[in-house]
Amino acid sequence: MPDHLPEVWLRGPLPAVPPLLQPVAHALRQAESDVAAALAAFPAAQLWARPAGVASVGFHLQHLAGVLDRLLTYARARALSPAQLAYLAAEGCPAAAAAPPAAQVAALQKNFGDAVERALAQLHRTPEATLTEYRPVGRAALPSTVIGLLVHAAEHTQRHVGQLLVTARILAG
Repeated sequence: MPDHLPEVWLRGPLPAVPPLLQPVAHALRQAESDVAAALAAFPAAQLWARPAGVASVGFHLQHLAGVLDRLLTYARARALSPAQLAYLAAEGCPAAAAAPPAAQVAALQKNFGDAVERALAQLHRTPEATLTEYRPVGRAALPSTVIGLLVHAAEHTQRHVGQLLVTARILAG
């Protein structure tokens, strides 16, 4: 994000997002912007490094995309697919492909950006009248609501972006 722009939430409403879901959309766009800024000068060879045993930047990038997908699936009142469960199981594992680290960073960042775009599209299609509807979460069918899942998606994304920023800064020296 260029320094002269205010944070996303201060730039006004995002098009086509219902008013009550604007904070969720703003948080996701801010996360995307923060990740892009952190990775601009990130040493790609450090993608899977775990300083002091913390989660790697690679893990956070994988998890950001995966958790958005999973939480939005629950918000649509659907169960996770076998592909989603396989993705979850692989989070934190370096890609099996022999892609150079810079290509891995770019691919993971694009995957997160794509997940944000899908999330924004879902917010656009979410009628405000459905926000308090019950939604079961996970195999245990823990109780939540559409808005609970959407807000948690934004909050969880922001939490992992914060961790990614700190880890990336430490690794960049």
